[in-house]
Amino acid sequence: MNNFVFEPAAPASLAIDNEVVRFPLRRIFCVGRNYAAHAREMGKDPDREAPFFFTKPADAVVDTGSAIPYPPETRDFHYEIELVVAIGRDGSDIPAAAALDHVWGYGVGIDLTRRDLQLEARDKGRPWDWGKAFDLSAPCAPLRPVATVGHPDSGRIWLAVNGKVRQSADLSELIWNVPEIISILSRSMSLKRGDIIMTGTPAGVGAIVAGDKVTGGIDGLGEIAIDIVAGPSAGRRARSAA
Repeated sequence: MNNFVFEPAAPASLAIDNEVVRFPLRRIFCVGRNYAAHAREMGKDPDREAPFFFTKPADAVVDTGSAIPYPPETRDFHYEIELVVAIGRDGSDIPAAAALDHVWGYGVGIDLTRRDLQLEARDKGRPWDWGKAFDLSAPCAPLRPVATVGHPDSGRIWLAVNGKVRQSADLSELIWNVPEIISILSRSMSLKRGDIIMTGTPAGVGAIVAGDKVTGGIDGLGEIAIDIVAGPSAGRRARSAA
C-alpha cells in the first residue's frame, strides 16, 4: 500500500555506457549562449557576461536511437549539440577549484528547441519554457563515468543532419568552462546527485523536419543519433531555416 492517489510515474533516468544500471535524473539545467560564435548567430554580444540558465524537466530526456515526433506549435524546430555534465555529489557555494569533485560523469546531448516560440518569448521578456522544456526535448547518449573518461576540457563537438555536418567546434571554446558553470550555478541553489547540466551549443544551429536523421558526438564521449518523424500536425510544417 502506498500514500499516493495514483501510481507515480517511473523515475526519469539516463543510460550509462556499457552498464545495465541507469543514472537517476533529478533536474536538467541548461546554459544559454556559452560559445561566442553561437551568441553572435543569435544576435547577441559574445562578451564574457555572467552566464544565464534555463531548465528542462527530467522526463524530457530520451535515449539515443529514439524516434522523436516533430513537436506541436512550431514551424522552426532546431537542434543544439551539447556537452552533458552529470552531478554525483551534493553541494552548494562550490568553489571552482573543487567543482570537478562533484561530477559523476559526462555525455553527449541535444537541446531540441522550438526556436520560433523561444524567440517570441525572448522578445517579449517572457520565460523560455515553451521553446525549450517540451516533451522529448533532451535526447542524450549514455553517460561515461569520470573514472573512464576523466574531465574533458577539449575535443571536437559536432552535429550532422542527414550526414552533412552543421556544427563543429571544440570544448575549449566554451565561454564558461565546466568548473565555473558548476560554481556559479551552485551559488543560486544546491546541486544534488542526479542533476545534469547541458553546457551550451556551438554555432551552426538550424532547422530540422520530419525525415531528418540527426547525429552528433564529442571526442572521447561517444555519439548520439535520433530520427525526426512526423508529428500530429505534420501537414502544417515548413522548414524555415537552412
